[in-house]
Amino acid sequence: MRSADIDFMTMGQYLQPTPKHAKVIDFVTPQAFDAYAQIARAKGFLQVASSPLTRSSYHAGDDFERMRAAREAQLARVKAD
Repeated sequence: MRSADIDFMTMGQYLQPTPKHAKVIDFVTPQAFDAYAQIARAKGFLQVASSPLTRSSYHAGDDFERMRAAREAQLARVKAD
């Protein structure tokens, strides 16, 4: 994903909405999602939303604003070098 210049990663977990839907086999803990987010940031993602309840559209406006600010900071660092 990074080689394709993707800067924003959203990680969440499927949760069974009704008994008729597929069951959740294993619930991933918030601590595991925190660890996944740290790995993603270490790989260069500028914005990472990562938790069992994360959904790509829920805080999209705020998340994209943070990513825009991170991109601008990254560009400023490159120009300063």
